[in-house]
Amino acid sequence: MIKHVVCFKLIDSSEKSKLLTKEMLLSMIGNVNLFTDIEVGTDFLQSARSYDVILITSFKSKEDLDAYQVDEYHKNVVKPFMHARVIASVAVDFEY
Repeated sequence: MIKHVVCFKLIDSSEKSKLLTKEMLLSMIGNVNLFTDIEVGTDFLQSARSYDVILITSFKSKEDLDAYQVDEYHKNVVKPFMHARVIASVAVDFEY
């Protein structure tokens, strides 16, 4: 099993912006069928080192993770939305 974890720092870190981002990421449910689980959370602490939104997805294999990266919905809907709103991101991919 593979975990794909991405933290996003938004240009606009308002609650409205964080919720819109969360909704967009969760819109992958039913549109992207490669992950086995998805979690999306928004930061409430807002410390200097905080990121605003976290995406945690699980995959059966590295091949499924690779296919997710080029999935049509992910690539053509989610990524453009995110790239327009994100100032920084960090990611970790690991087996468990």
